[in-house]
Amino acid sequence: MIINVTRDQWDEFYKRFPNAHFLQSGAWGDLKSRFGWKAVRIVEGESGAQILFRYLPLGYSIAYLAKGPIGEGEDIYRQIDQVCRANKAIFLKIEPDRFESDEPFKAPLHDLKPSKPIQPRRTVVVSLEGSEEDILNRMKQKTRYNIRLAEKKGVVVKSSADIAEFHRMALATAQRDAFGVHNLSYYQSVYELFHPERGCELLMAYYDNKPLAALFVLRQGENAYYLYGASLEVERNRMPTYLIQWEAMKWARQQGCRWYDLWGIPDLDEEELETQFQVRQSHDGLWGVYRFKRGFGGEVKRSIGAWDKVYQAGLYNLYSGYLRLRGGQAD
Repeated sequence: MIINVTRDQWDEFYKRFPNAHFLQSGAWGDLKSRFGWKAVRIVEGESGAQILFRYLPLGYSIAYLAKGPIGEGEDIYRQIDQVCRANKAIFLKIEPDRFESDEPFKAPLHDLKPSKPIQPRRTVVVSLEGSEEDILNRMKQKTRYNIRLAEKKGVVVKSSADIAEFHRMALATAQRDAFGVHNLSYYQSVYELFHPERGCELLMAYYDNKPLAALFVLRQGENAYYLYGASLEVERNRMPTYLIQWEAMKWARQQGCRWYDLWGIPDLDEEELETQFQVRQSHDGLWGVYRFKRGFGGEVKRSIGAWDKVYQAGLYNLYSGYLRLRGGQAD
């Protein structure tokens, strides 16, 4: 067992699992370490885990294992438990990288309690297999029409390194649709950490050389993820947000990806989603997002959720109460 392995050691281990989730990548651990967390990485034989710790007063911490651990060995959980205790964790949140349609998950740690996930639990995953025409044909007719309309109306999508412009659009999107947004340095760090290894791309849609929409697409192994997006109100009739998603899918295919994860829709059964989205307003939180994402012809999938391993029951209850008052989760 190696506890607190170096970034280089972790990268060597991580490469052995090409379809491990990007939230277990060394780059993601370094990103979160720039913004209030500490990444502790463990390797135990054929298994590993990158745990994020956020430290609190009096030496306590909260621990988060996002989309991990990697590998199938059960011994890794004993080491995770040991590291959490050594860091005076009030609790550990485990969010495995597994959908409900996958093999059942048997939690090896004792006294785990179901909890609210930090990552979106339900998503739409688009298959990138087949030809480009095959992918387009699996989309809803209206989405396919809007992609081609954007092309006809002069929208052009290009790679960009203009993080400041993306942030400007993100702020406008957040104000319009009441979504959260990170600061400029956060997005700059995502680009700096992932782009050199072709782990991400920032795409922007333009009309008449003016930016209309933008998105960050990340990829790891056979999976690509639509992580952050933004758009302006101007020229929306040119459908830039449809074309930019299509170009992101084509970029992902060029990197060898087979799947494109649209990352987050309302956590309801598909039947209810299909019934309700037509009567919900487009600006009503994730309902407008679902209305948009469903058109790309993907499969609705749901993660198995998250569990908390509590080490300090009294402090855990206080912290949970604080989060309820704040109306959210720790970032």
